[in-house]
Amino acid sequence: MKDVIRTEHIAKVYVMGTEEVHALRDISITIKQGEYVALMGPSGSGKSTLMNMIGCLDTPSKGQYFLDGQDVSRMTDNQLAEVRNKKIGFVFQTFNLLPRSTALDNVTLPLIYAGFSKSERVVRGEKVLNQVGLGDRMSHQPNELSGGQRQRVAVARALVNNPALILADEPTGNLDSKTSIEIMGLFQEIHRNGNTIVVVTHEEEIAQHAHRIIRLKDGLVETDEVNQNIQTVLHSS
Repeated sequence: MKDVIRTEHIAKVYVMGTEEVHALRDISITIKQGEYVALMGPSGSGKSTLMNMIGCLDTPSKGQYFLDGQDVSRMTDNQLAEVRNKKIGFVFQTFNLLPRSTALDNVTLPLIYAGFSKSERVVRGEKVLNQVGLGDRMSHQPNELSGGQRQRVAVARALVNNPALILADEPTGNLDSKTSIEIMGLFQEIHRNGNTIVVVTHEEEIAQHAHRIIRLKDGLVETDEVNQNIQTVLHSS
């Protein structure tokens, strides 16, 4: 399997007045195609900064980051925006849906920037909405959908470009526990279809759905382990 994410000794320093804040100190990780990884850590551990690096929302102060074989660590903002649109599907805690647009229009928005024709956008959008179980809700606006359905729309939008990576930031943070379980089940299904998933979370029970858990502390990788609980389930099923 090829590497989707490879970081080599990346660090991030923020200068605030006379103070230097070392958000990331020395992070070297590799995530291969088809892996399902949870990124964990307490507040201040560096997990949000690392997520911004992985998602091409920021660049490292030093070190290199390769996404799907491409060195993105020294790219301009415009180049990063293009990589984000083509290579990464984002799922956010707050859904980030356009309130006056239908589910289908929300899902197909990334395809407009990617230059697809309207007919191609509709075909792709309908396909992924059916995939996440919302084939009968395509013309509904976000205020006509439940929280779980809104997050399914967000997941469909993340999938529509066939990205190299699905990056989910606290994807169940605004959902009740029953709906959270449903959404994590949807991620399991997407993973079985061959997608590479990185979930950023501070919730242990959400991380336990992943096959590998990377824990950060003070800007460093504290542990990087295969999730034995998942392995047990896989071998017994």
